[in-house]
Amino acid sequence: MCGIVGYVGPKPVVPIIVEGLRRLEYRGYDSAGIAVGAAGAEKLSILRAPGKLRNMEDALRTHPLEGSYGIGHTRWATHGRPTEENAHPHRDCTGRLVVVHNGIVENYLELKRELTAQGHTFVTETDTEIIAHLIEEIQREAVRAGHKLALEDAVRRTVKRLSGAFALGVLSSEEPDKIVAARMGPPVVIGVGAGEAFIASDVPGILHHTRDIYFLNDGDMAILTRSGVTLTDFDGQPVERTLQRVTWDPIQAEKGGFKHFMLKEIWEQPRAIRETTMARVSLATGQVFLDEAGLTDEELRAVSSVQMAACGTSWHAAIAGKYMIERLARVPVDVDYASEYRYRSPLADKNALGMVITQSGETADTLAAQREMIALGLKTVAICNVVGAMVTREATGTIITHAGPEIGVASTKAFTSQITALLLFALRLAQARGTIGQAESLQLVEELGRIPARMEEMLPRISAQCEELAKTFGQARDFLYLGRGIHYPIALEGALKLKEISYIHAEGYPAGEMKHGPNALIDEQLPVVVLATQDADDAGSKLRYEKTLSNLQEVTARSGRVIAIAVEGQGEIGGLVEQVIEIPRAPEMLLPLVEIVPLQLLAYHIAVRRGCDVDQPRNLAKSVTVE
Repeated sequence: MCGIVGYVGPKPVVPIIVEGLRRLEYRGYDSAGIAVGAAGAEKLSILRAPGKLRNMEDALRTHPLEGSYGIGHTRWATHGRPTEENAHPHRDCTGRLVVVHNGIVENYLELKRELTAQGHTFVTETDTEIIAHLIEEIQREAVRAGHKLALEDAVRRTVKRLSGAFALGVLSSEEPDKIVAARMGPPVVIGVGAGEAFIASDVPGILHHTRDIYFLNDGDMAILTRSGVTLTDFDGQPVERTLQRVTWDPIQAEKGGFKHFMLKEIWEQPRAIRETTMARVSLATGQVFLDEAGLTDEELRAVSSVQMAACGTSWHAAIAGKYMIERLARVPVDVDYASEYRYRSPLADKNALGMVITQSGETADTLAAQREMIALGLKTVAICNVVGAMVTREATGTIITHAGPEIGVASTKAFTSQITALLLFALRLAQARGTIGQAESLQLVEELGRIPARMEEMLPRISAQCEELAKTFGQARDFLYLGRGIHYPIALEGALKLKEISYIHAEGYPAGEMKHGPNALIDEQLPVVVLATQDADDAGSKLRYEKTLSNLQEVTARSGRVIAIAVEGQGEIGGLVEQVIEIPRAPEMLLPLVEIVPLQLLAYHIAVRRGCDVDQPRNLAKSVTVE
């Protein structure tokens, strides 16, 4: 996740780019850079700096740049360390062409070998640099064939050779006052002004200069000049996109056209999962790389147990993580509410590992629990969504969840990113301890890679279904959520989402506990949401599913109103319950990522129907910084 801002026009380019990057700095903290061109200049002027944007601003004060067109970038490192060398923009061999890039080029090693053999020299560890050299090589080939290829035509040929996700901005000093942009995955917006044009990775980066915006679709390309913006597809065919007049203030603009931040963040979960996984797994071997966790293979093999502490939604993620770690790595895990951890006189041997999970990294109870773990002599790993937050500064190592800023108080994409990070940690621990084979690792990694696309496919269908269900169940006074095994914490999280934003009383229970009290609550007024999913290739999952079906029938026999979450193809459930929401198939350990989505959407649509303040529910704050 990175920030991009570019400009072509009559105004001084550097202040516009720096201001825009400042508004998008939440998208990347590791390094920043800017490339500026002027008519008649043989090469582009480039300045880059590691660390936060202010480091680049300091450098600009001592080495000012001037020009009429340019592009800037703030980076969240994926390929290569956060150094000046690896910062964007990246150059070709001549220094006349630069590229900025959000996303990942999955076939960059193959392309790098090919380009190296053709005489190109690489100076960075990034995947982005190959894009600049590939454009250069394509233009060289055209010259050798006796004609010159326009920058946009070279970019078109280039993007067809890239595998992965990308948002690109490309400049060339040989074609001044032009920026070429392309999108396949990460967002790109194009702004239009009088004799000027802008590119950004999100609206707030350019909103203070123009409110006339094109939102590029996947497969779109834009050519920005002073005379206007031309939109085409990757084949060069013209495409029509509506020029939207943005009337929101900067905070509203961040909603990207969604009615609420929460809904936007629910729809952003595929991207959040992709970016949390990105550059941490090998699709060739299934190996997981978590160097930032700060633990060697030897230290991971020595771990005798894991002690987790978290609050709220993060606590539910921790419980799901317990199932993952114990099953894959065969290490016992204890999960505590962070607010209770230090008050129970916890015990830990010297080989226990502490783990704290927090979206903000500033939660007071979680910080207190972490400090108690450190006082007990434990190494601690923090799973956090904010680079540089307090909890990360005090930890032995961190696993950053690249969910991006989450503005809605009720957490959604941060939760699924935490689940993703916990699965990666469980796999890393299992691989170090030798409790999982390469074939099983590779299968889980490959299936994890398929989850975002499956989620994107199901979101429109499930959102519409949940909106209809809200009409039926929106006035209920109570809800019950049931799940078994790893699905139990997802039931807890579904209940929490509903109570947080709709103010309906809701409880999550292990399905096996129904006979031990909750059955007394069931009547014709009580909606019961049952996580009745299964992995048909997993014997344990099938057994839990069969037992859950028995619980489901207990509810319907007592006139309870069941909403079942089921995997596609489980036809027998349709004849047993009032409502079924179908989700895509997935392995047992990955089902939580998809089955939470309908629970989030159900809560959202019920809250909207009840007229509640979805993004800022009463009595709650995003980051709890006092006990």
